[in-house]
Amino acid sequence: MNLTALGYCGIGSKNLDDWADYGTRFLGMQLVEKSRGALALRMDDRKQRVIIHSDEDEGPSFYGWEVADAAALDALAAHLEDAGVRVARGSPALADERRVKDLIVFSDPLGNRLEAFHGPEIANEPFKPGRAISGFRTGPLGMGHAVLTAERIDEVIPFYTKILNFKLSDYFEKPFRAYFFHINARHHSLAFIETGKNGIHHMMFETCYLDDVGQAYDLALAKPEMIGTTLGRHVNDHMTSFYSYSPSRFLIEYGWGGRSIDPATWTPQERTEGPSLWGHDRMWLSPEAREQARALAMKAAANGARVPVNVMEGNYLRAADVCPWWHANAPARKIG
Repeated sequence: MNLTALGYCGIGSKNLDDWADYGTRFLGMQLVEKSRGALALRMDDRKQRVIIHSDEDEGPSFYGWEVADAAALDALAAHLEDAGVRVARGSPALADERRVKDLIVFSDPLGNRLEAFHGPEIANEPFKPGRAISGFRTGPLGMGHAVLTAERIDEVIPFYTKILNFKLSDYFEKPFRAYFFHINARHHSLAFIETGKNGIHHMMFETCYLDDVGQAYDLALAKPEMIGTTLGRHVNDHMTSFYSYSPSRFLIEYGWGGRSIDPATWTPQERTEGPSLWGHDRMWLSPEAREQARALAMKAAANGARVPVNVMEGNYLRAADVCPWWHANAPARKIG
């Protein structure tokens, strides 16, 4: 009955045309359906991953979490009801709209609409990116991750860990409280930041090549008001990324090189180095918190904090290593 991955998301917006442009020409997704009231975007072999629908309320309106099969979906529904969570079975019309075989609908304690589903439709035609990118890293890892905001994190974490069986990956207390959770080998599919307000902070989409991120950053630099967080690299999931403001004004993290973990052996810990090894100047933080984040990054640099890059077969070449110092000092390198 466990959730396996973040499968799709829905976003309400008054700016469908802006989302069509942002989703394709900037993010590189494929526009597959568009009407007066909605549009759908592909990222891979699935029929759709992101659904934008016309709404006065800007921002994510539902999150679709995948389970293995019909039996797992029924078991999850029973488990939720036993835990006192109100569950509704999705209608056949809703399943068709979501391009899945079946789904259930429920809410978390903050009011976020959650949908659990099985049987996603697979497209007949190959994915055709909206701009020249290598593609997105999805598959068993899901479509990416969602980072939500909470007035008080402690009031929502038990729902996800004790009822939905998310596992803690790690957490920060400074320069802001942030807790990260996994359900598969992606370092986190869900996270919460304590901001004093319930809502969305960002969603992350991961590309297959670093150059996809760099070229998108060039596009964003032509409109610097788009950039919410500059290019940088995270301490915990090792992602090299930047954040841009979507047409709905929440952030989209566009990244490469996220680490894979072994959920069976992973041990969570508090990360005290700060959220990033370098970069990631966060425009959305208060001036005081920005300075604290910068100081943590400078300390990481002074300490020579380093982590390896995470590559997948086919997107890298091994460099010829002719440095005697590198070989002599290999045991002392910091690869946390």
